[in-house]
Amino acid sequence: MFQTQSLVPRAIPCDNATMKPIVAFSFAMIFCSVGQRVHAHPAPVLEVDADILEDHLRGGMLAQVIGNLNGLPHEFKYIDSPGDVEHYTPSLPEGGYTDDDTDIEWVYLHEIVRTREIFLGAPQITAAWKRHINRGIFCSNLYARCLMNIGIEPPWTGNFALNPWADFNISGQFICESFGLMAPGMPQTAAKLGLNYTHVAIDGEPAQATQLFTTMIATACIVTDLNKILDAGLAAVDPKSQIAGVVKTVRELHEKNPDDWRATRLEIKTRWQTHGGGMRDRNGYELNTACVIAALLYGHEDFTETLRNAFNFGYDADCDAATAATIVGVMKGRRWMAEQGWNIKDVYRNSMRDDMPNDETLTSLENLVVEAARLTIQKNGGEIPLPVREGPGEGSPRTQKRIYRIPTEQPANIEPLSTPADQLARAKKEFVPVLAHDLATPGIARARAAYLAICLGEADKLKADSPDAWSAAITELEKHPAVVHNIFAAPEPGSQSLKQAALAAGLHKPATATGKP
Repeated sequence: MFQTQSLVPRAIPCDNATMKPIVAFSFAMIFCSVGQRVHAHPAPVLEVDADILEDHLRGGMLAQVIGNLNGLPHEFKYIDSPGDVEHYTPSLPEGGYTDDDTDIEWVYLHEIVRTREIFLGAPQITAAWKRHINRGIFCSNLYARCLMNIGIEPPWTGNFALNPWADFNISGQFICESFGLMAPGMPQTAAKLGLNYTHVAIDGEPAQATQLFTTMIATACIVTDLNKILDAGLAAVDPKSQIAGVVKTVRELHEKNPDDWRATRLEIKTRWQTHGGGMRDRNGYELNTACVIAALLYGHEDFTETLRNAFNFGYDADCDAATAATIVGVMKGRRWMAEQGWNIKDVYRNSMRDDMPNDETLTSLENLVVEAARLTIQKNGGEIPLPVREGPGEGSPRTQKRIYRIPTEQPANIEPLSTPADQLARAKKEFVPVLAHDLATPGIARARAAYLAICLGEADKLKADSPDAWSAAITELEKHPAVVHNIFAAPEPGSQSLKQAALAAGLHKPATATGKP
């Protein structure tokens, strides 16, 4: 499909069979080989028909909602054994509705379009969460939201030293897809955008998952070969990370078992379901990254088959189906999806997010991601639809076309892997110098100081130096029972030392179990 005879960027008619924007330069000019980082030569500017690009962005967004909501009946249903879904037809007969796998991004997209800023700052993100995101959140996102109530802002809410979910939770995957759509053909920007928002709840390996999937989605906007999309995603991941190993291993398993997805699923279970049946064995980045890649490989770029495989591979199946669907959906496009005759009602019902629109539709949700992409292209130095005259030859009738000019990027690892030790060191550097001051400040500052001291191993020192202030700080922290509850409800083994430190510091486990913000 790629036309390699010219390196001069220009608009080229789409292939009507795929409605795919066709790029007028070699794929090799854009993407380096896996593991390399090439920065010496800027990639060319891509000119693409606006109707074609927007159609693919709309396809990706609709696909994300379909994968999410059609996957919900399969969520956590297939753990020790795979599913057995034989027949599946995508549908949303009552339309879409808010779910945490898509609606956190919905909140962000509204704020991005409203402010005209693609990288919202920590105060803006915190304000958006406090205003809109107070229900229907779980695990690392719930923990992060509660930390905001004691004055801890992103990205610290997603630092493993402060949030015991952050080193394995899959928020790095299921809150990233829209940011890949926002940066078509610009994978480095897609990764930066994704990290800006997923770091609210994750760090470490899950941040590598963010870079993997945002890069794959941004690449799928201009590339139709799944293997090249996977290559691009792998180039965006720290080669030392487990995520890189997961992707490579699943590709090898697919080559070994090209017609036996169950054999590959068994290998995935054997390799990565190794935490005693706890939450990580359902909601960990290793298993779910593996399932997304496997669903794509066994789906063979077929939308329905990709989702059916995502359901059957199991674990957090709605998250995985949403991610895989976004990649194939952006490759196929919205018009192609409409041609399939699926029963999809143009509704997006707000059932969960406070003070958000109640009249959204799937179309208006698509409009948001298109407008966010326009902002991204423009802020990256590109041009959003400019009328351009073109025609088959001199003297022929000329027509007006809407054209995007996109400064394409090579995929690269934007953020190398950080370890829990790295995260602890960063948090100590940031917070230890102010702990004594905050401990002496009544109110939220004092509660925050107690929490941070417990997490950072400073509680014994502060307790010895200022016993009265420490006692007052523990009292203040216990006025936030959701924060305290979440400490004792956090998953093992990562939270064991935190729980022990909390008890030693004088915290008491709340009598009533509430982890709500």
